Amino acid sequence: MYKLLAILALLMPLSVFAQTTQEKGLAIAKQQDAKNEGYKDYTNDIVMTLKNAQGQETVNYLHSMTLEVTTPGEGDKSKLVFDKPADVKGTAMLTFSHGLLPDDQWLFLPAVKRVKRLNSNNKSGPFMGSEFAYEDLSSPVVEKFSYNWLRDEPCGEWQCFVVERTPKYEFSGYTRQITWIDTKELRTVKIEYYDRKNELLKTLVQTGFKLYNGKYWRAETGKMVNHITAKSTVMVSSNFKFGTGVSLSEFTSDDLQNSH
Repeated sequence: MYKLLAILALLMPLSVFAQTTQEKGLAIAKQQDAKNEGYKDYTNDIVMTLKNAQGQETVNYLHSMTLEVTTPGEGDKSKLVFDKPADVKGTAMLTFSHGLLPDDQWLFLPAVKRVKRLNSNNKSGPFMGSEFAYEDLSSPVVEKFSYNWLRDEPCGEWQCFVVERTPKYEFSGYTRQITWIDTKELRTVKIEYYDRKNELLKTLVQTGFKLYNGKYWRAETGKMVNHITAKSTVMVSSNFKFGTGVSLSEFTSDDLQNSH
């Protein structure tokens, strides 16, 4: 009976059951999460371009795999592996996303031939010199945040919910994030990240959304701009494959050394 009520609530228009802006924000987050359920796993390739304030670029090539986790309050497992250039080839990061518990993350550095477990209170640091922090690369578990719907407004060709989310998990590098989520397909179009001084630190804009398996939307391009340093990082993803049958054994810290 409770499952039926939960399903009916997700199908109702948001205005039917959200009496406050906090309830509406949470309802949007839950609908977005439910819409992405059932993909099991996917792999993709990534070209990551880092640009400094002077416009100089560094380009890295990676591949990624993600395994869906259906345990309530838990997030997905993911692995990023650098393929080239030679000085970073074989570098790999494994992430186990959680709700209120600290995410588990491991980094394999070929130069020192060891797997390093990342400290839970240092996830705000930059990932491999990019403008993406380690915590940006974990899956957005609903329980990680409290929510507040701010308004609806146009976002390019779409209409968007604008929802503020405040990290509830310990040691976040952000006081809050403001997200733009399109009202039709619930795609995250933009995120503004506010630092511990509550000043705008970074903005992520996602474009080139494509639909896979008739259900799952993925952005082709994610551009993160740091407003303090004028640096930016662009991740261009391609070659998405869903339901590849990747196994849980490929998501262990011991396996990181064999990922290249």
